[in-house]
Amino acid sequence: QVQLVESGGGLVQPGGSLRLSCAASGNIFSINTMGWYRQAAGNQRELVAAVTGGGRTNYADSVKGRFTISRDNAKNTVYLQMDSLKPEDTAVYYCNAGGKLTTFPVAEFVSWGQGTQVTVSS
Repeated sequence: QVQLVESGGGLVQPGGSLRLSCAASGNIFSINTMGWYRQAAGNQRELVAAVTGGGRTNYADSVKGRFTISRDNAKNTVYLQMDSLKPEDTAVYYCNAGGKLTTFPVAEFVSWGQGTQVTVSS
């Protein structure tokens, strides 16, 4: 009932930048936290960054100072600006969102995007 569509991944050289976007659509009443996770080959999925509806942010230690998460509540969209990219940032990046549906009685949802590949290589 809630779809997340990601865009912005690709191939970039070390030290470069990319900006990921994720737009949520569907029977959305409200969205609480939106976030980005990543999964590198052979590794578990890990939290990269998250932002609450009030704008509070949380980052993995490995990306602090390099990545910036932001959201546009009017567009139900979350962004991840990734600067000073390193080869170890290579992974599939997934968008995540949780909130409430426009159903009665009110129901909660947690949705994931399909993932977008980010490759950092020279």
